[in-house]
Amino acid sequence: WLPFDNILQLLQECNVSQYMEKVTQRLNEESLRIHHFLHCSSYNAVRAKCEEEMVAGHLSFLHSECEAMVVEERRSDLKNMYPLLHAVQTGLVVLVNHVMSHIKQQGLNAVTGLFGENMHVQFVESMLDVHKKYKQLIQDVFQSDQAFMGALDKACSSVINYKINPKQPCRSPELLAKYCDTLLKKSSKGLSESEIDDRLANSITIFKYIDDKDVFQKFYSRMLARRLIHQQSQSMDAEEAMINRLKQACGYEFTNKLHRMFTDISVSNDLNNKFSAFLKNDNIDLGINFSIYVLQAGAWPLGQANLTSFVLPQELVKSVQMFENFYHSHFSGRKLTWLHHLCQGELKLGYLKKPYIVTMQVFQMAILLLFESTESLVCSEIQNTLQLNADQFNKYTTSLVDCKLLLSSTETITSDTVLSLNMEYSNKRTRLRITTAMQKESPQELEQTVTAVDEDRKLYLQAAIVRIMKSRKILRHNALIQEVLSQSKAFAPAISMIKKCIEALIDKQYIERTPNSSDEYSYVA
Repeated sequence: WLPFDNILQLLQECNVSQYMEKVTQRLNEESLRIHHFLHCSSYNAVRAKCEEEMVAGHLSFLHSECEAMVVEERRSDLKNMYPLLHAVQTGLVVLVNHVMSHIKQQGLNAVTGLFGENMHVQFVESMLDVHKKYKQLIQDVFQSDQAFMGALDKACSSVINYKINPKQPCRSPELLAKYCDTLLKKSSKGLSESEIDDRLANSITIFKYIDDKDVFQKFYSRMLARRLIHQQSQSMDAEEAMINRLKQACGYEFTNKLHRMFTDISVSNDLNNKFSAFLKNDNIDLGINFSIYVLQAGAWPLGQANLTSFVLPQELVKSVQMFENFYHSHFSGRKLTWLHHLCQGELKLGYLKKPYIVTMQVFQMAILLLFESTESLVCSEIQNTLQLNADQFNKYTTSLVDCKLLLSSTETITSDTVLSLNMEYSNKRTRLRITTAMQKESPQELEQTVTAVDEDRKLYLQAAIVRIMKSRKILRHNALIQEVLSQSKAFAPAISMIKKCIEALIDKQYIERTPNSSDEYSYVA
């Protein structure tokens, strides 16, 4: 090996890059000499001595340059550094930490400050680019060393779960759900089926790093519900494939409700066929094409917060009554709740120069049907007839004025505004869809989603605590907290939330504090 004086001389004359090259060269030469002149049993001992003299004894010198090498991504230097530090126990720790900090910083640079309509696409694809780039670097430079792969995982997890405002929930689950929604909708133009499939498969990389997987599930299920109800899915095969990917990543329990939503759609198709057969057998003519979805309240994230009073147009009353009669004759004891705000229909306009078929929301249709026998109506009259609340009424009348099917006597809609049919309306297309009032995530709905997640978490934690206490009978506070944390796979619960759940269960008399200690709980059978 190099004499001690020669090493000192090298350290004084060379920078780190040159020193590593010289040391690597000397180590290779020494290895050849050992193989030629010494017994193989001496190889490890001699090699270790060389590494101790040339590397282990000068770790601070080598480590001093690690940060600059990583930040500047000097691949050849890092390639030389890796085997030298790998040979020394704990020699890689400093380099691994610098790599992790650098990936984290690059990730934050890529995803902070994003804005605009396609923010979700920018976020996911920027993060995937960062992950792909540094995974490739680790494979090429660090031979896929598990320590560096772990650093990549920690850095990506830190970036993806980063909160700009600590008091606000992390937006990554919502953005990833929107990204998947964009790809799975019919509107994802310019992409082939294989490209969409590849992007959805890659999105699972981001999903695996998300801490709040239950928040993602809530947003994803809401968006899936919209796609299925409004028939906006690009491909049912792609939908099924994505759910199977989520199931592989998180288990059956995570995707159970999503599978039930698909089942409801196929069951509803069968139900529509049976309803048609029922009408045919009784020689009943509804006068319109009528189809429904019957959805399980427990599986669909629709809620009933958006329910509003609504008087059905006369043209739909018979269809609704006949379906209710048919359904109750087949399924006794079930209650049907009509979600009119999610219904849509096709209306044929025959009063213009050429006929148009317009797909619209049922409230918009009800407003237009009132003009069947008149050309103009006062807003207060329309609202009284349909019994819609003020918010819904304004939203849907405004959308009809905006798309120019109706004309308004005033700029803003009031109860005295006169609405009239636009007899001069024309459009190049004869089949149209009014999307203005289509369901979009409003701030209130986002708030509802976050609140629903909180409520679900409390129930999940309470169930976990009862399950643990039932099997363990008596447990100390800290041990119970640790058990609950280890069982929470879909999210990382706050300690304060677990404590509140413990208090709630004490109030409900599921568990109690032991007489001996306030820090110990026992299960109440």
